[in-house]
Amino acid sequence: MAAIDLIVLGMLKREPLSAYDMQKLVEYRNISKWVRISTPSIYKKVLQLEEKGLVWSTAVRESNMPEKAVYRLTDAGQQEFQRLMLELSGRPVRFFLDFNAVMVNLDSLPPEGQAACLEGIAKSVGDLKALLKENLREKADVPQVPPAGLAVLRQQLALADAVEAWLDSLQTGGPLADGTPAPACEETEQTE
Repeated sequence: MAAIDLIVLGMLKREPLSAYDMQKLVEYRNISKWVRISTPSIYKKVLQLEEKGLVWSTAVRESNMPEKAVYRLTDAGQQEFQRLMLELSGRPVRFFLDFNAVMVNLDSLPPEGQAACLEGIAKSVGDLKALLKENLREKADVPQVPPAGLAVLRQQLALADAVEAWLDSLQTGGPLADGTPAPACEETEQTE
């Protein structure tokens, strides 16, 4: 997957890292929230990149810890990084939203089921917005967080705002894709 290659090569372009350190950076920067990347895929990817001659490793021992492989870009890796940057930036932009699988089947449910689905999506979007806002607050003044990382967080927040506005239009009776009116979502009262 080209996006994972680019993430790994980009991290190594900045500094030599072990696969564990890359995984920690992915977690810290919340990269897995906006690019499909997992811990096992990082380990697997760096081995594949090493087989292709795009990265090389050296064994490093720190104090009493076991040896670990620290990866660096090769000249071919530098060139591949440049190529992938140009290739991916020139591709058509697509937004893959998993909940669209729900949306295309929404009319197969009765109105109360449709409302429950829309409410579930709205809650997930609200949770995402809260997480993004918290991350922006926490990382805004951290020098180790690159400006591009903050820009991606702001991008994700803008997308979440747009999805939330779109959902609001559906929940207030806007038409669904097939022209049928969306069910009105009402707050359910908690009974004791």
